[in-house]
Amino acid sequence: MAPFPPLDHLVIAAPSLAELSAWWNDALGAPAAEGGAHTGLGTRNELAGLDETTYVELIGPDPDQPTPPMPRPFGIDELTSRRLVTFAVAVDDLDRACAAVRAAGIDPGEPRAMERRRPDGVLLAWRLAFPPDPALAGVMPFLIEWGETAHPAASLEPAAALQKLTLQHPHGDQIAGAIEAATGHHLEVKSGPARLVAELSTPRGTTLEVAS
Repeated sequence: MAPFPPLDHLVIAAPSLAELSAWWNDALGAPAAEGGAHTGLGTRNELAGLDETTYVELIGPDPDQPTPPMPRPFGIDELTSRRLVTFAVAVDDLDRACAAVRAAGIDPGEPRAMERRRPDGVLLAWRLAFPPDPALAGVMPFLIEWGETAHPAASLEPAAALQKLTLQHPHGDQIAGAIEAATGHHLEVKSGPARLVAELSTPRGTTLEVAS
C-alpha cells in the first residue's frame, strides 16, 4: 500500500523534457521510462515508479508536436526551470469526488477524458479534473480516475521511495478538507505561503528534494 494514500503521482515539469530526464538520470542513476505524447496538448512524459500504485511523472514540451492552440498544462510555457508543479490523487468515482470537492468550497474543475499510447502500442485512457484556480498553486491536487486502464505504476520498477510530502497553503484547512471529502483520506496541509515539497530516497542512499 502506498505510504501516502491516496497519492497517485507527483508531477515534475520543466521547459525541456530532455534536460529534466537527464537530471533524473543523474540523481537516481537510472533513466525514467518513456511514457508517451499527449496529442494536441503539446507535451510528452516519462515515468518512474515509487511503488505499485504511485509514480513520478516527468513532463515537458514535445518537440515533435506543433505548438498547441492553448497553453500547455501545468504552466509549462512559463517555466524557466524544473518544478514540482502539483500531484494527483486517485479516486474510484470522479464525478462523485468532484461533487464532494465542490461541497467543500473548492472548484475541482470539469471532468475530462484523456489518453496516450505507450511505446509498446498499448492505449491508456483515464479521466481527470484539474482545479482551475491558480491561487491553489498546485497544493490542491487534481483528481484522477483510471477506470479499466491498468495503473501505469504496475509496469514500472520502483526507482525511488517517497519519504515525505509537505503541503502548505494559506487556506490549508480548506484544502485538507476537500482532499478528505474526495478520497476519505487525510493529508495534512500546513498554513502558510503556498509550497509543495517532496523528499525522495534514492538507490544511492541520498535524498532528492523537489519543490514548487
